[in-house]
Amino acid sequence: MESYRTEEEQLEALKRWWKENGTSTLVSILLAVAVAFGWQGWQARQQARAEAASNLFQQFLETLGAAEQGGSAAEAEEIATRIATEYDGTAYARFAELHLARLHVILGDLGAAEAALRTVLAETSAGEDLHRVARLRLGRVLAARGDTEGALELLADDADNPYAGAYAMARGDVLLAAGRDSEAAAAYRKAETLADPDRPLPGLTEKLDYLAPQPPTAGVQG
Repeated sequence: MESYRTEEEQLEALKRWWKENGTSTLVSILLAVAVAFGWQGWQARQQARAEAASNLFQQFLETLGAAEQGGSAAEAEEIATRIATEYDGTAYARFAELHLARLHVILGDLGAAEAALRTVLAETSAGEDLHRVARLRLGRVLAARGDTEGALELLADDADNPYAGAYAMARGDVLLAAGRDSEAAAAYRKAETLADPDRPLPGLTEKLDYLAPQPPTAGVQG
């Protein structure tokens, strides 16, 4: 009987606890379930959005490749605009702008290339790789448009820049095109010291050789 009374007391205690706390407990459980289902739904929507963006970006790359081979650039521009609009703030949008800038350079539209690259710069932070690549390419575009000083400002030394060698070589190219040969040679030599030995910068050796001081020509013996 003692155990029976103990069980009855426990049951009564449980009933009292439920009367006092049951409603709030049930609400908490229901909220937890709702949050779990909401989180799963959000994840599913995000996954679907990422897949749609990836598919559209792949389509963009295909049309971009066709345009670079001489096809129409209109479709590539249209898809890039869709990506930038529908998936604004994503890496897909920024990469689309970066690739579109390259297409504009190939087609000779440097103004459009500059606009695309400035969009990438505005929507990325200074420490991001994508930002640094866009700066490098914008520096070359500005130089091609005749803005030597603007290009050199963008290509200035940047601490902890993983592309420091490429930046130095680009500065050399800008200076060489401006007729500042001695400064160009110094920039190329710096690029040589900064370049990854396993990934040499194409054309750097030839440019250094071109700007190397030539030995004096010996006089002709009579």
